[in-house]
Amino acid sequence: MDALKVDGWLRKAVRTVFPPRCLLCGESGANNRDLCPACAEALPWNASACLRCALPLPVPATCGACLQKPPSMDETHAVFVYGFPLDRLVPRLKFHNDLAAGRLLSGLMAEALGALPRPAALVPVPLHGTRLGRRGYDQALELAAPLARSLRIPLLADVLLRTRATAPQSELDAGARQRNLRRAFAVRADAPLPGHVALVDDVMTTGATLEAAARALRRAGVSRVDAWVCARVP
Repeated sequence: MDALKVDGWLRKAVRTVFPPRCLLCGESGANNRDLCPACAEALPWNASACLRCALPLPVPATCGACLQKPPSMDETHAVFVYGFPLDRLVPRLKFHNDLAAGRLLSGLMAEALGALPRPAALVPVPLHGTRLGRRGYDQALELAAPLARSLRIPLLADVLLRTRATAPQSELDAGARQRNLRRAFAVRADAPLPGHVALVDDVMTTGATLEAAARALRRAGVSRVDAWVCARVP
């Protein structure tokens, strides 16, 4: 039996026994999601943004910074602006092992990104092995795996490697972020790569992490690299 059909049947069975509850306020969920209508309405969707870096803009366009220095990503799509109440969900996934929050966020990403031109594969931005060992899971992979299943896009979870244990980006300014990530990623030598991939990550701040990852993929021969992220810090 098709794995997607089995997964869908199991989810329906679980929902029958355990109806969805909103992860933000505890009220009954709606539309088969762990999110109530009121909290769904409050989500800060990134409805208008720069096509290259997903910076929120009054109208969709390419921002001045990207015109002056185009990023290595051909397109970047951030589903949300990082703000209330999303800023209560993302840290639960990223730092507190709340995989239910990851499933909810991934589902919302699938709804928002499903109409975009499809890449040949999704590539989650990896953690270094040291941090992965401490955390026990990779939040980007927790978003990318259900997103790939939902949109029926192949997932390449092990082709991009984080080769250096860099300092946490949240502790650095913009310039230091770029230096911190210099040559921090590499592509596995025997990895088969298609011509068009989309990087998947949870939060984009300055874009330094995605830029470093995209450069590594381009050095490996990928001709088009997009980025699909959950939230963009304005």
